[in-house]
This record gives sequence, C-alpha cells and structure tokens, in this order.
Amino acid sequence: MSKQQFPVADTGEPYVTQVMGEPLTAKQAVDLARAFKAIGDPVRLRLLSLIASHVDGEACVCDVAGSFELAGPTISHHLKVLRKADLIEGERRGTWIYYRVRPEALRLLAESLLLLAESQRSAVGVPA
Repeated sequence: MSKQQFPVADTGEPYVTQVMGEPLTAKQAVDLARAFKAIGDPVRLRLLSLIASHVDGEACVCDVAGSFELAGPTISHHLKVLRKADLIEGERRGTWIYYRVRPEALRLLAESLLLLAESQRSAVGVPA
C-alpha cells in the first residue's frame, strides 16, 4: 500500500471482512503481502513490539536503538519499511519522529489469517 491507509468499506469494516468465502483480489493480496513482508523481518517485528509496549504506546529511534546492535540509520530504514506498510504512523516533535502502532492495521492482518483458517476449516468439514 502506498501512502493510503488499509482500505475500508463504506461500512467502516476492513475489506477483508467483506470477502468472506471469496478469494482475495490481486490488490488485496499485494497490500496484505506488503504488510506481512514488513513484519517477516525479525528486526522489524521486534521494533513493532518495542513501539507497542513502550510508555504511551509510542517511541522514537532514540528510545529503541539501544535494543539493537544496529546503526541509527539502519533502525530508521526498518521504521520506514513499517511505515510504508502502514503498520506504524509517525509524528514529528522537534528533531525526533515518534512512532506508534496502527492497531487497525494489525487487526486486518489477524482477520485475514483467521479468514483463511476458517475457509480451510470449512472446506475440509472441520467444526469451528
């Protein structure tokens, strides 16, 4: 997904919930793959976790850099990937950008996996 947020229907529900029983569209697959790829890297997954668990649910590079043996610019690159995947958002305060996790984006990822699991379960006749 480029700069826009995860697509939401007129109902306000994430689009994945609209496709129950239907396969993903090509665009939906690309959007979800981008987000899953972003959290498929251990550093980015840890960054997401550190930001979410930080005081007030937000953190800047200066808050999380000490948790890694990586240079500041490398951490910034990983944050940029998470931001481009729309998993975090940032707010500039002076010289720092404070990041926070977008819960609705994580919810969409979780829902998509649950829908796939439910589809598979019902396809093979396994009760929920």
